Amino acid sequence: MNLIYAALAFLMALVFSLVGVSRVGSWLIERRNPPIGDVADIDGARIHYVHVPAPANADLPPIVFIHGASANLRDQMLPLRPLLEGRAEMLFFDRPGFGWSERGPGNNESPSAQANTIAALMDRLGMKKAVIVGHSFGSAVTTAFGREHPDKTLGLVFLAPATHPWPGGATSWYYDLTTIPVLGRLFSETLTYPTGTLRMADATTCVFSPNKVPDNYLSLASIPLVLRPSAFRANATDVAGLYRYAFGAAPHYNEIKAPTVVISGDRDKVVYAEIHSVGLARDIAGAELFWVHNLGHKPDWIAPDLVVGAIAKVAGKDIDLQTLAKTVEARIAGDAYGVGRCADIKVPQAELAPT
Repeated sequence: MNLIYAALAFLMALVFSLVGVSRVGSWLIERRNPPIGDVADIDGARIHYVHVPAPANADLPPIVFIHGASANLRDQMLPLRPLLEGRAEMLFFDRPGFGWSERGPGNNESPSAQANTIAALMDRLGMKKAVIVGHSFGSAVTTAFGREHPDKTLGLVFLAPATHPWPGGATSWYYDLTTIPVLGRLFSETLTYPTGTLRMADATTCVFSPNKVPDNYLSLASIPLVLRPSAFRANATDVAGLYRYAFGAAPHYNEIKAPTVVISGDRDKVVYAEIHSVGLARDIAGAELFWVHNLGHKPDWIAPDLVVGAIAKVAGKDIDLQTLAKTVEARIAGDAYGVGRCADIKVPQAELAPT
């Protein structure tokens, strides 16, 4: 009996130690990555954003950027703002639960609810219509925005999108575990920070592979913010719920009427590009899909010039995106980072058959 008590005491001590490590780690992460923008209360949630007002000589319409899973507003702002500064009004924001935005009272867990948050934030800032640019999971929010707020949508740009049901609907085990009541909270409060800190560099290599991770990317883009327990739970809820959302929403993408461009890499190691990108090009009338050879999951960082061209294209300008894509391909043709460590994602041929 004494051995049982001793084991329980050891287990409790270990749990409290890990909670303490996570709390201290989260505090350090926040100290190193403070908020950089303004905050607005949207339906009971404090939403952190950076608003770049329209310049007097703007040649592009307003643009709203929607970041993907595990990220925050810096992830798109750092590579794209410098190329668009002085050309357009821009809105970068932390999706609910990410970066320095609050999740809110249970109403920000679906792409549709997050699209409503964006629409309300645009109203607060006086942005009537905009081009919406979504990366990865942010593309699911972009589809919701295009469907449910057509009056605010000038055009849509999808970057390495995650928008359609995929074979099996599986996600990483730690996302599923985190969504389990009680057990998931215990996991996020104890193991997310230490294990995430150890794995983050390798995981990021595979997000960019076969392209090189930009120097100091993790610190510059404040990616460790997602290791805080509450942010990790929000991230897990989003990712674990994506299949269910996509299953119900994808049949309605044909309701989207806005000009649309999809940019995808043929070496994406995060999402099934052949399903999501091809699906969008098929389901949205007039959508244009541009494949970039040897590009991974991060067009915003690796091909920002192509992204800016796509924004101009959906805004009505005469842009030769195919030539821009070829320029990017020439620039990254020799990239082979993460090869051998990061597996390619291939869709079974049966899943690619027309339905």
